[in-house]
Amino acid sequence: MIELITEVKNEAVLIKSVERFREKGILLPTFAQMRNPELIPGKIKDKLKNIGLWDRDPLNLFRITWKNEPKEKGGGFGNVNYLEIPASLTGVKARIVMLAGKWFPTGAHKVGAAYGCLAPRIISGQFDPMSHKAVWPSTGNYCRGGAFDSFLMGCTAVAILPAEMSKERFSWLRDIGAEVIATPGCESNVKEIYDECDNIRANRPDCVIFNQFDEFGNPAWHYNVTAPAIEEVFKSLGKGLRLSAYVSATGSAGTIGAGDYLKKIYPNVKIVASEALQCPTLYMNGFGGHRIEGIGDKHVPWVHNTRNTDVVTAIDDEDCMRLFRLFNEPQGKAFLKDELKLDAATIDSLSLLGISGVANMLSAIKTAKYFEMNEQDVICSLATDSAEMYGSRLEELNHANGAYTMKQAGKDADTRLFGQKTDYIKELGYWDRKAIHNLKYYTWVEQQGKESEDLAALWDKPELWDSLFAQTTRWDEMINDFNKKTGVLK
Repeated sequence: MIELITEVKNEAVLIKSVERFREKGILLPTFAQMRNPELIPGKIKDKLKNIGLWDRDPLNLFRITWKNEPKEKGGGFGNVNYLEIPASLTGVKARIVMLAGKWFPTGAHKVGAAYGCLAPRIISGQFDPMSHKAVWPSTGNYCRGGAFDSFLMGCTAVAILPAEMSKERFSWLRDIGAEVIATPGCESNVKEIYDECDNIRANRPDCVIFNQFDEFGNPAWHYNVTAPAIEEVFKSLGKGLRLSAYVSATGSAGTIGAGDYLKKIYPNVKIVASEALQCPTLYMNGFGGHRIEGIGDKHVPWVHNTRNTDVVTAIDDEDCMRLFRLFNEPQGKAFLKDELKLDAATIDSLSLLGISGVANMLSAIKTAKYFEMNEQDVICSLATDSAEMYGSRLEELNHANGAYTMKQAGKDADTRLFGQKTDYIKELGYWDRKAIHNLKYYTWVEQQGKESEDLAALWDKPELWDSLFAQTTRWDEMINDFNKKTGVLK
């Protein structure tokens, strides 16, 4: 049976956690405060004026929001951070807007997904920060977010990620004091991560595993924080527009959970799952390795509500790497300025797109072309992290392919950007969605020990998803009670 977290499970552990948080002066933000920072107490906002965005200060838990002022230190809160990709760059009439994850602590929105998993366990007495270690299995940013949240909540993190991920991730994790376990392979090698989790589960009783692929706190955070941010941005764009599509790389299926909220408000919105052409799991039950860091493949996450997925796109990772260079190399920027006549602010904003952000942009372009969208159509997506996370990848591409030139920029723009077609895109019918859902059986029932009855319930009972996402209301009540017990706010 899929359990909801609505009450304290272990009072003795909860008391220890309260003592720990009191001792270290740690306060927990509510989901309502992350959605609307105006609810954060003034005394906390005043203290944040002297704290950097990446500082390892417990008060930065209150910066787990899309509404941080875009500055490195001392920023307050404002509107949702996003960028609009101009039609002169996309080549389509539809408006494509992308929320910017750079302005979260750690430079990626995964601090939110991790918080949605860890905080409920603490306030329910299921995790003891004094004796337990928090294990974060990940293909990249999730373990960074988990390590950051763990440090701020006074506990030790264990980060598991593929060995072929970018050097920046590994160096940062070690610097923050996390135990780092590198598993074989690249983005697609999720099974190897699960194998390491099995090893930890069998041999390290002090460890609690927060598997983003089956932790409902992950999509619940996006449903209650990311989706309202998207709605707010859409409403700010003006009247007479349609929210026609929401594009999300599948990854852990946390971010795509925002689509469940959007579909309730805008029933005609298309929820588009984006994945790598080199590993087209949803598109054609495919497998393989790829270079779009930040999305994991070869399985369907337990927390993916496939009933609500309308479209699947498969994006060539070579397109992403070439456009990543176009947007960030000096000669690429010169081409954007001289040939495409983009202004300096727009060119600078493209650095807000990490590699998976480029993939999401390309999926949005394919979607606009496939559905013949016009100026009234708005496609929303996310740049979950920024180019700042991938400086080493640019160095590797320069070493492998030589210095980037204006000529190469022109080729990449023509073929990899404006040349996007409506191939590798699939509209899903009822049985297509159910077929994707049924793929969960092999990972989750056969390998990970889930019950087949629970798998069936995730398909047969759509109201179950409503209950899972609605838990945050009860979690906020428990968070407020927990904070009162610590007395830190006083």
